[in-house]
Amino acid sequence: MKIGMIGLGIMGRPMAKNLLKAGYDLTVNDRNPAAAQELETAGARAASNAEIGETCDLVLTMVPNSPQVKEVMLGEDGVAAHMKPGATFIDMSSINPMASKEIAAELEKKGIEMLDAPVSGGEPKAIDGTLSFMVGGKQEVFDKFKPVLLAMGSSVVRCGEVGAGNTTKLANQIIVACNIQAVSEAFTLAQMAGVDPQLVFEAIRGGLAGSTVMNAKGPMMIEGNDAPGFKIDLHIKDLNNALDCAHTVGAPVPMTAQVQEILQWMHSHEGGQKDHSALAQYYEYLTGIKIGR
Repeated sequence: MKIGMIGLGIMGRPMAKNLLKAGYDLTVNDRNPAAAQELETAGARAASNAEIGETCDLVLTMVPNSPQVKEVMLGEDGVAAHMKPGATFIDMSSINPMASKEIAAELEKKGIEMLDAPVSGGEPKAIDGTLSFMVGGKQEVFDKFKPVLLAMGSSVVRCGEVGAGNTTKLANQIIVACNIQAVSEAFTLAQMAGVDPQLVFEAIRGGLAGSTVMNAKGPMMIEGNDAPGFKIDLHIKDLNNALDCAHTVGAPVPMTAQVQEILQWMHSHEGGQKDHSALAQYYEYLTGIKIGR
């Protein structure tokens, strides 16, 4: 099987390296030539999007949002124009599920199968190959390519037809964002009441309030570490997609709207490139205190 991968950013680069470690024949491309060069050094072949479409049985994308996926696949001289009938496209980007369905409908006309397979886990899990994949598409296509996804992740679950993967990812991003906001508020309360947030964290992490989000992001808040594992601007993008999807289907999402406004405030105050745990800095701005410091 010849695999092509387009998009070698914070997530895509380590994911591509894990495909190489698993022994797959990989061709890559990225708007940043240095990223493609790095993968060439690791054993991949760099090529244009058109060459990837012409030579690969499976095309993967890991790009920022719906417009980029549409441009790569369906734009002028897009990859789909060069793919053979019977080839498969798996989009691992996090985009609006409505866009996934639109892209799949266009590819179907060309005889190209599609899965939408966004991931959760951030850069650390992309590096160690333990990402969680949420997948939408036909069962038989999922079964065929599940081993490829397992080369990059430890959990690969089919959630339904095309679009179901990104719908599940939006649900994931809502829960993560609201969890980060709750941890920020809780630590702020503790600090202002004279209790060390570090001790609060240690006391509650094993109880019902404990979560993977708190374990990963709580220490960052306490240390004042806002180095990006997942940037605020990317979470804003995901929640915009969640709000758009919710408005389309009529789902009430008031908590999502509230945390989105806080993330947007962070973006407007030079916080867009910080880790999403830096949402706690909004509360530090309001109160004048530094959590745990």
